Amino acid sequence: MKISVNYTQNEIQELKILAAFYVSDFVIRIQFSDGVERLIDFKSFLNKSIHPSIKKYRDETLFSSFSIIDGNLNWNDYDLIFPIENLHEGKI
Repeated sequence: MKISVNYTQNEIQELKILAAFYVSDFVIRIQFSDGVERLIDFKSFLNKSIHPSIKKYRDETLFSSFSIIDGNLNWNDYDLIFPIENLHEGKI
């Protein structure tokens, strides 16, 4: 028995971050490739973290210096990164 599925290019769409804007006080507005837009507040996550590599991002200047690389929100060459699905759901 052979099972085959024919997908068109439009049916399979990789979720990506198209744009991200630092709002203030560790909040980032993120626009996703599927049209969803979220305001994500990272402050609680950063304040709860005890790991030094995450705690350093409590510095607002360092935190606000993210970039979008390959559709992901990225800090300092993958020093800090979050699963895109979690960000899409508004969870961190």
